[in-house]
Amino acid sequence: MSKARCIMVQGTMSGAGKSLLCAALCRIFAQDGYRVAPFKSQNMALNSFVTRDGLEMGRAQVVQAQAAGIEPDVRMNPILLKPSSDVGSQVIVNGEVRGQMPAAAYFKMKKSLIPDILAAYNSLAEDVDIIVIEGAGSPAEINLKADDIVNMGLARLVDAPVLLAGDIDRGGVFAQLYGTVALLEPDERARIKGLIINKFRGDVEILRPGLAMLEEKTHLPVLGVVPYLKVDIEDEDSLSERLDADKAVKPLDLAIVRLPHISNFTDFMPLEQHPLLGVRYVQNARTLGMPDLILLPGTKNTIDDLLWLRQSGLEPALLKLAARGTPVFGVCGGYQMLGETLADPIGSESGRPQTLRGLGLLPTRTVFTAQKRRTQTRATAAAGPFAGAALTGYEIHTGRTEVQGLPFCTQADGHPEGCVQGDVFGTYLHGLFDTGELTEKLVEFLCKRKGIRPESAALIPMEQYRQQQFDRLADGVRSALDLDALYAAMGLNGRSRT
Repeated sequence: MSKARCIMVQGTMSGAGKSLLCAALCRIFAQDGYRVAPFKSQNMALNSFVTRDGLEMGRAQVVQAQAAGIEPDVRMNPILLKPSSDVGSQVIVNGEVRGQMPAAAYFKMKKSLIPDILAAYNSLAEDVDIIVIEGAGSPAEINLKADDIVNMGLARLVDAPVLLAGDIDRGGVFAQLYGTVALLEPDERARIKGLIINKFRGDVEILRPGLAMLEEKTHLPVLGVVPYLKVDIEDEDSLSERLDADKAVKPLDLAIVRLPHISNFTDFMPLEQHPLLGVRYVQNARTLGMPDLILLPGTKNTIDDLLWLRQSGLEPALLKLAARGTPVFGVCGGYQMLGETLADPIGSESGRPQTLRGLGLLPTRTVFTAQKRRTQTRATAAAGPFAGAALTGYEIHTGRTEVQGLPFCTQADGHPEGCVQGDVFGTYLHGLFDTGELTEKLVEFLCKRKGIRPESAALIPMEQYRQQQFDRLADGVRSALDLDALYAAMGLNGRSRT
């Protein structure tokens, strides 16, 4: 039996706010003196991260680990599914690629992964006092319950008490919560220790009659009404409101192409923080307009998204702007697209052997293989207006790119990485803007081109800013929840382990 106590947050639906609630609990427990770690048995996401030991995990648990003040560990997310189509995903187990699987095939085999899940959980539980477990989707998906390994199925395996959260911002929160509880089996309902109403705007007194009736009908206490908290913390994939931003309201206009399989768009969060940078996402040539910089992000399916770029009309619009001198910056899959050719000789990227011409803006050629490169990296920008900027980040890609031009940066071991040609830049490094040095050089470069002066006030370092946001999140959730009841549900008597 593991030593750590645990609490699990499940939701009435995807997007109910489970990830941020778990991050808040990780922060609160850490503030209260506990060693705490996040856990999610199965995560479906295109935003991923590479750990210090070169293993891949979902970024949601990375964010929660940061909130807890500990280093991300692949044990926190033993199964990661990276969708590559509407009916299939790359399956990653314990940080290693297990293969590409149609949804039906994975559904049949996923219970065989329970030993991997329990091994990761029990090992993690030896190192901490509390594990905060995140569910996925809803526990009331009655067509999936028989083989569940991420909601009540997992709660049963690790004997976890459960909090059930509903999203009032979408409407119908009482029906969400009551309906979810009603669809659960008696033993599953018994695991729920309290209900949470999340993302509330307004006077909580107006809710009181509804809360009383909800408690009467479910026989469960409402442990808190959490306000709609405006915190700048990473979101998960397509549910992110960031991707809906299509208008720039700051002096410098940065247009990020919203690729169908966009991944690791969290790379650009530091840019959103800058007072001069207006970051927006575009899906067609009409909304592309005349930006000061075009960013091509990472993607889980570079080949398909390159074809989409052509079919959507964005390719000729982008090339026209580049020919006029608009800078273009590609990261990972976006970097691959900027080259001359993309070859997939065994179909490892796209499902069938093929070779496509790239955008032709960089003198590079990419060949996809079945082997994925995963590593953390430190580097220094080597050419162009960014020269000298210190970079930290990680690589996570299957393509191998041959470069004929100048490198974008030099890695700590002396190896060149990426490519620069004129005002077109490409790199495999995710997280490259986190140090702030590249961001400042980018702002200077764009301001000089536009004839405006950068603000003299220095930005808060990204890590300091991130920690401030975690504290704001924890303060908001702490003030809304009955923490005494929460600690009691975990079998803990007080708010400090000391």
